Amino acid sequence: MSDFPSDSFLVRPAARGDLGELLAMIRELAEFEHLLDQVTATEEDLAASFFGERPAAEALVAEAVGPGGSGLVGYAVFFSSFSTFLGRAGVWLEDIYVRPPHRRKGCGQALLKAVGAIAKERGAGRYEWTVLDWNENAIALYRRMGAQVLPEWRIVRMDRRGLGQLDQLDQA
Repeated sequence: MSDFPSDSFLVRPAARGDLGELLAMIRELAEFEHLLDQVTATEEDLAASFFGERPAAEALVAEAVGPGGSGLVGYAVFFSSFSTFLGRAGVWLEDIYVRPPHRRKGCGQALLKAVGAIAKERGAGRYEWTVLDWNENAIALYRRMGAQVLPEWRIVRMDRRGLGQLDQLDQA
């Protein structure tokens, strides 16, 4: 993947040295979504997930450049998915986040396009993600970029506790 430069930021693959700042932004996103109490990730968890023997996900970061700019201003985390209907892999965008002072400057769009370019390069059948129904600014951006918001679909989640209870279910 090549870097995606602009006048004020550069989108590039995350490096190990970015993990502290990346984790800080993950916490900022969780706070924005009113879910900070659910963040248990550590830098070690991220290192294993992004750079371990069997990486579970990938991350891109947006780095401020130019006059007055330095440091990370946003990120996108994504991983491979699969569609049985298409019979091919896709890309699932787990998170996209831009720090408030850098919003509405094209950074979010650049991150979305960068992950989309990776999806196209890999021949992905789909590029998908979720959005909170109250995040009207994000929904508007996604629609402007040509994405469809599928109102009839619901997320189903089972956390670690739920996974632990699976073997306790009756075989009715």
